[in-house]
Amino acid sequence: MKYLLIIIAVVVLLVTGSLIIADFRWKGTTRSLLAGLESAAELPERGLYRPQMLEGLPEPLQRYFRTVLEPGTPMVTGVQVLHRGSFNMAEEGSNWKAFTSEQRVSVYPPGFLWDARISIMPGLGARVHDAYLPGEGILKASLAGLIPLVELRGPGEIARGELMRWLAEAAWYPTALLPGRKLHWEAVDRHSARAVLRDGEVELSLLFRFNDEGLIESVYSDGRDRMVPGGTERTPWEGRWSNYQWREGMLIPLSGEVLWHISNGEKPYWRGEIIDIEYTFADTNGAP
Repeated sequence: MKYLLIIIAVVVLLVTGSLIIADFRWKGTTRSLLAGLESAAELPERGLYRPQMLEGLPEPLQRYFRTVLEPGTPMVTGVQVLHRGSFNMAEEGSNWKAFTSEQRVSVYPPGFLWDARISIMPGLGARVHDAYLPGEGILKASLAGLIPLVELRGPGEIARGELMRWLAEAAWYPTALLPGRKLHWEAVDRHSARAVLRDGEVELSLLFRFNDEGLIESVYSDGRDRMVPGGTERTPWEGRWSNYQWREGMLIPLSGEVLWHISNGEKPYWRGEIIDIEYTFADTNGAP
């Protein structure tokens, strides 16, 4: 019995030590990705939102900006968000697990890093990095930071999918949706408009749908790469936003759901809410 207790104690120490080292390495990777995000920062094209900027935009866009932005709101350049919610871990059906996450967003140029912990079972969780750095998408997941589950990084479709996420989530930082050198809008009908975004070699479009109050109700793509056994599959994708509240002169959604449209119906995989959000704004001294 004495030797058994010694063995158990050694195993516990080894496991604990491994978890501490894994956590240290994960945080180091997080710092490195954040440094890459921050080093790419650019100055915004404009300093303040003015209603005159809406001239020529599709009617639902004009209604949206008049609803969610107060005249004189500074341009958002960065965002820090804390989320909580649940993530569907099942390839088919439902297996919802709680998560908490911290997200950093760059607006000029587009970029973000989502750093999440997903609870798999008591005492065991998954760590996830989901990110877009200029021209590059990143998805990395590991069990307890020790056992790799997914690791994707590069240009092409992974970058397109991550930039699509940045654009879909711009309802949280709505000044980023004003037209500029990288983003333009195409009219569709009185309740929707299409955003076309190009960042370097990465280009995509998203359909924005607006409700009767002028708020973004959903964003939709007819094709984003979805991970399936053996690879990826281009699948219709949608994000839905709700619970709009005022933050720093902007009306933003604090709740959302993200889902795939698969052959047998909808497959939600992310449901979350913002528990805290902080903004960095452009320097408006002398801004037009």
